[in-house]
Amino acid sequence: MLAGDPFGPAQLGRQRPAVLQFVDLGLPNVLHARMLAHARTRPGRSGALATFAPMSATDVNRQVVLTRLPKGHLTTDLFELREAPMPVAGPGQVLCRTKLLSIDAANRAWMQGATYRSAIEGGDVMAGFALAEVVASEDASLPVGTIVEADQGWQDYAVHAARKLSVVQPRLALSNHLSVLGVTGLTAWFGLLRVGRPVAGETVLVSAAAGATGNVVCQLAKRAGCRVVGIAGSDDKRRYLETELGVDATVSHRDPELRRALKDACPEGVDVYFDNTAGPLLDLALSRMNMHGRIVCCGAVSNYDGDAPTAGPRGVPGLLVTKRLRMEGFIVMDFYAERAQAEADLAAAVADGSVKVVEDVIEGLEHAPGALVGLLAGENVGKRMVRVSA
Repeated sequence: MLAGDPFGPAQLGRQRPAVLQFVDLGLPNVLHARMLAHARTRPGRSGALATFAPMSATDVNRQVVLTRLPKGHLTTDLFELREAPMPVAGPGQVLCRTKLLSIDAANRAWMQGATYRSAIEGGDVMAGFALAEVVASEDASLPVGTIVEADQGWQDYAVHAARKLSVVQPRLALSNHLSVLGVTGLTAWFGLLRVGRPVAGETVLVSAAAGATGNVVCQLAKRAGCRVVGIAGSDDKRRYLETELGVDATVSHRDPELRRALKDACPEGVDVYFDNTAGPLLDLALSRMNMHGRIVCCGAVSNYDGDAPTAGPRGVPGLLVTKRLRMEGFIVMDFYAERAQAEADLAAAVADGSVKVVEDVIEGLEHAPGALVGLLAGENVGKRMVRVSA
């Protein structure tokens, strides 16, 4: 949990906080990332300071609005914290209060156009997935106090049709249902085990390995008996992956000799590449793939924040043919028929210690813009989320 106010008006820039610590909260196999920031002022990328001040009124709904679409990198000055009337639930609906807001690279992708959901436009309440609590109900199937998954948006309250919500039955800490037992963990589980299909003894390469999905993929691959190589952007992240999560080797995507480093880290090639980034890393991974290798296309974070991506990847379809590779994209909802099985397996992995829960929790809705900008800059280790209410 964050100490002090590291993402307040003086800290909304893209720079990494000064110290990254992992704090034992007394829960088995659960770590939280805590960012400790310097007291000096840091402007955002735009050079202007954000002006998000907490509001105390209880009869209004605070909303974070994307005032205009970004041109180039996302900056905090594109967001405004506004007040709106409290929404009211009608027949068959429930009023939900946001508890934990998921911060994801996909938030930025939605600003570029329609994906698996409609695009975000300037003037919209920023879209976002959340865990929320039913605080008023006009549907007997969802009584007050029920915890649900909801496309809540960046706001305190939202009204939903009860039939469209999924109920959460907490079996671990609630935040775990947004990380390892939520979409993040499920994406890792389905992507690796159902799309990648690793076999014990194979080499699994993971990009953005210290991120929300990547760290779980690394741990599940180790659990499956594989040799795991992670790609990360800092020495701290590489050290954490190796010493805390048991990753066999790591390389830095900032290494000017990355091609050689990847060859040294994967001397027998790569059997499964779990791709969270696309871009140049995908080009390099293709060159190291073994015959009949599998490439799991999970995300393209290198293409989300900035100028239009370059053409690519090289080697497609050539290397797919000559190496008989399978390259497959997926959306986590494709596999929801198996969700109960995946959640049970992930919970068992947390209980037996083979998977550690790594979470990066930031306090306050007003800090959501800085949290997203920071995530796109690679600040986070593990699943980043914003606690909006207790």
